[in-house]
Amino acid sequence: MTNISNAKIAILSTDGFEKSELFEPRKQLSEAGATVTIVSLEAGEIKSWDKKDWGESVSVDMTLDEANEENFDALVLPGGQINPDLLRVESKAIDFVKAFFNAGKPIAAICHAPWLLIEADIVKNRKMTSYHSVKTDMINAGAQWEDSEVIVDNGIITSRSPDDLDAFCNKIIEEVREGQHAR
Repeated sequence: MTNISNAKIAILSTDGFEKSELFEPRKQLSEAGATVTIVSLEAGEIKSWDKKDWGESVSVDMTLDEANEENFDALVLPGGQINPDLLRVESKAIDFVKAFFNAGKPIAAICHAPWLLIEADIVKNRKMTSYHSVKTDMINAGAQWEDSEVIVDNGIITSRSPDDLDAFCNKIIEEVREGQHAR
């Protein structure tokens, strides 16, 4: 078991993340006492997508080249259409997701971010949800998709959209407290 106030959580993202899907988990997890680290492909800042246009930027704390799953207790994957589409073609990003999965650590993906779970080949025979436009991709990859605000399957947390952020963040905290999962 990991106390959330001692937890170290990585948020993997790049340009085009849905603003609320990074900012709100970072806020809620930090308020719960966790240390939250923004991990991205390159140093500097990454820019959000806020509804219909570019939004606020956030500073990158660590690049993927510097990041190691062993230094974190959980991984959060914000959605938006652009961010996960850019990340899912980056082998370093997929390897980072796989490392958390192989270590049995919680992975949380919201909106379009389950695309990264598909690329990491970890959705087959798991109950999951996503943004409705990703439903067919999830089913074709072998997930048991359902339309729910949040689903947890053996430490893998999925949610549909910004409307589900409170439930999503609560489940991240709960799964971090549970610790590693045998997979």
